[in-house]
Amino acid sequence: MAKVELRGVNKQFGSVHVIKDINLTVEDHEFVVFVGPSGCGKSTLLRLIAGLEEITSGEIDIDGARVDHLAPARRGVAMVFQSYALYPHFTVAQNMGYALRVAKEDKAVIDRKVREAAEILQLTEYLDRKPKALSGGQRQRVAIGRAIVRDPKVFLFDEPLSNLDAKLRVQMRIELTRLHRELNATMIYVTHDQVEAMTMADKIVVLRDGRVEQIGAPLDLYNTPDNRFVAGFIGSPAMNFFAGRAESVSDAGVEVALEGGTRFTFPCETPGVKAGDVVEFGVRPEHFSIGGNGDGGSDGALKGEVYAVERLGGETYLYLNSGSYRDIVAHMSGDAPISIGDSVEIGFSLARSHLFGPDGQSIR
Repeated sequence: MAKVELRGVNKQFGSVHVIKDINLTVEDHEFVVFVGPSGCGKSTLLRLIAGLEEITSGEIDIDGARVDHLAPARRGVAMVFQSYALYPHFTVAQNMGYALRVAKEDKAVIDRKVREAAEILQLTEYLDRKPKALSGGQRQRVAIGRAIVRDPKVFLFDEPLSNLDAKLRVQMRIELTRLHRELNATMIYVTHDQVEAMTMADKIVVLRDGRVEQIGAPLDLYNTPDNRFVAGFIGSPAMNFFAGRAESVSDAGVEVALEGGTRFTFPCETPGVKAGDVVEFGVRPEHFSIGGNGDGGSDGALKGEVYAVERLGGETYLYLNSGSYRDIVAHMSGDAPISIGDSVEIGFSLARSHLFGPDGQSIR
């Protein structure tokens, strides 16, 4: 497997600048996920690495060699697409070994590689079947097997699970992480689903409008987002945001007044704001507590009326309106004795909360 390096990579389609000065390193054996909203450039960036699109400027190295001038077949990568793209008249074995046959590989070698890949993917008993006799998850495994037999330096996945139902997507996420561990492979994976990113990645690259917003381990992005966009994108349900104003700045931190009258001093070392600036305060659903009795105590509270309750067994989500704040989401235990129409007070701890300045950057 191999290390992938991007230096100053740009891509323009005519006057449209879709990839903007990307600098990124994917380490050998790493599982890296590109995540972001639709249209942010994540699939385009993957296609640039694969060679399916030409870069406008910059450099791409794989395994220490520059490859951005090479054809896709010479880059040592294998790509798995959202569409399975299987030949319907071929068997599973024939589909998996097709690229090797085109390359005129020895038949015995092809058979061995196909069977080895089938064993890894638990497809051995399906080798003689045709795609129409397979489930969606099995077809996707065949597409992955077609990549494995090529023994690439880097595996590239472009939203491979988006055509599967919810239960099967969960199963395939587990299988892909197991596959990564067994192959000890370098993998780059594109998804718009931040839950996939959080559960699969060694490292996440968050993209927006063709730029990198933040790179880091899943929990680093979750616990210490660099900005308001990353804070709102990573996490499901999303972080709650409350508009406010910086009343004063001192050695103790930033005194914040939220709309509705709640006040507190947010401790920070480098505020980057001044009195009068508009700020946003963020609290994740699981960091609220009813009556302020959660872990770490409560530094402030909001009162609201519950308009919806989602009970999921081991956990419950409350949806509240509180004055000018709509659609507040709070995570509680599964047996929380709350009903629609109840008025509740939800407390928050500043140590588990976030503050963002007028430029959207995190204040720490």
